[in-house]
Amino acid sequence: MLPASLSSLHSTNVRTSPYLSPLSSSSSLPSPSPSLSLAPSFSHLHHRRLVSFNTVRGNNPLATKAERRGLSVTCASTCEPLKVMISGAPASGKGTQCELIVQKFGLVHISTGDLLRAEVSAGSEIGNKAKEFMNAGQLVPDEIVTAMVTARLSHEDAKTKGWLLDGYPRSFAQAQSLENLKIRPDVYVVLDVPDEILIDRCVGRRLDPETGKIYHLTNFPPETEEIKARLVTRPDDTEEKVKSRLEIYKQNAKAILSTYSNITKKIDGNRPKEMVFADIESLLSQAKREKMKKTTAVKPVHERKSRSNQDNWKGIPTRLNNIPHSREIRNYFYDDVLQATQRAVNDGRTRLKVEINIPELNPEMDVYRIGTLMELVRVIALSFADDGKRVKVCVQGSMGEGALAGMPLQLAGTRKILEFMDWGDYGAKGTFVEIGSIGANEVDEQDDMFILVAPQNAVGNCIIDDMKAMTDAAGTRPVILINPRLKDLPGSSGIMQTMGRDKRLEYAASFENCYFFRLLYYAGTQYPIMGALRMTYPNGYELYKRVDVPSGGEKYVILSTFTEKPSSDDINDAFLGKPRQRERCAPPPTRSKS
Repeated sequence: MLPASLSSLHSTNVRTSPYLSPLSSSSSLPSPSPSLSLAPSFSHLHHRRLVSFNTVRGNNPLATKAERRGLSVTCASTCEPLKVMISGAPASGKGTQCELIVQKFGLVHISTGDLLRAEVSAGSEIGNKAKEFMNAGQLVPDEIVTAMVTARLSHEDAKTKGWLLDGYPRSFAQAQSLENLKIRPDVYVVLDVPDEILIDRCVGRRLDPETGKIYHLTNFPPETEEIKARLVTRPDDTEEKVKSRLEIYKQNAKAILSTYSNITKKIDGNRPKEMVFADIESLLSQAKREKMKKTTAVKPVHERKSRSNQDNWKGIPTRLNNIPHSREIRNYFYDDVLQATQRAVNDGRTRLKVEINIPELNPEMDVYRIGTLMELVRVIALSFADDGKRVKVCVQGSMGEGALAGMPLQLAGTRKILEFMDWGDYGAKGTFVEIGSIGANEVDEQDDMFILVAPQNAVGNCIIDDMKAMTDAAGTRPVILINPRLKDLPGSSGIMQTMGRDKRLEYAASFENCYFFRLLYYAGTQYPIMGALRMTYPNGYELYKRVDVPSGGEKYVILSTFTEKPSSDDINDAFLGKPRQRERCAPPPTRSKS
């Protein structure tokens, strides 16, 4: 006989099982443990520095989306290297920054002055032509300089390591010559220093004729009086000549601005060199990430099968009370969640939540496994990373202060687990996937989307304020909650947190389900399974009944569908065969008068 009620879809019991896997409650984890039910290593799936999924690995849940769909992904070693131009007035510190850039990024430094001297010294054809103009006191024509630059850029080291073009182009004609040859940087760095500072730097410079070392009377004085006595002023370092050179530089910079306006980045050069380079390093690192994102190509090797409808769905897997879950069952749910989430994001949905309550993902059950939750998060994050998106996976930090500081037991150790998990040999973690916390200060400009792992309130503390600040900072970028628990909890005195409660609940309800799955049991029990409620975006809610079959197996038979999440009464009525509440409350149809 069917009981009068089934367990509610929204449990009011907020207890958390103490029986987490041994390492999950520790705040310090030396390494992942097999008991966490984490996935095996990715090392057998990827080649180092080259992501090339040439073999379709079927239903392996640990393969990225590209692998499961039979896609070929190329990245890393096939990505184009970084290409940078740097410009700066005399004494702007350009030479120092070039050295630091080469040390950090390994780019090939190309300076037109060095090229001219090298070509003339080597007696090459270009060098001899340049020498004729130099001996005559004339400027070397643009076509000769451009020929030298393009010849150097064609060398193998520049093509494989990337290049840093120093002080070139210096005119609109030179810039256009490079554009016509399809030579264009990823970033055009301009060191910006006030004129008075530049003049002081130049006028105060002194040359040691014996060592060739450059000093400055104020900023970098000589080590000894002996060195100071032999220093000389360079002919170009008089105030008059410096001002003339600055005017020429400004004219040239203005002339080429239109060519590189959309990639020009000004850096304040009137600071210590370490601070200047910190900004340049951040700028070039982001440019490098953007290149990886653009050049990561996902190419189909066979026709994709759409999952936007239910035609290809194979039904709910059986034996869901068998613990631990089999790999096939986990595969099913990872893929089911992934497809629904992808569809929602692709449709422009930005505030989403996934609620999945199978035994291994139900913190109210003793069989809850933190590793299954982490594995699900990783599959989703890597799938979006395969599409070139930068994903930040966020876990809330400690809540409260002093002796009352702490965090929900369900989340204990999750940050460490995410840090230690294998994210693949092609370096997804740290490039396309970052691990962070929940809060507005975690939202960076380069982040494309955010996955929040089981955000939840704790006794006396509320995570919603931090979440709201984070979503406000994220703007229109997708924020996906995985198994959130955002109901208000009692304070330490046992009284509900009533201040602002309506606003908190309203904010929690602003996230729409892109996936929902919950097993249904007899009221107050967790065995046997009576049925299941499932929803995948953009479809409605489907209510299933578990039925034993004569062969000894079981199957799930659909009972009803709902456009909105059904209430407990709606579910009970469907199991008892009663008409829905709305149907019972509807007025009887009026009879036409004959």
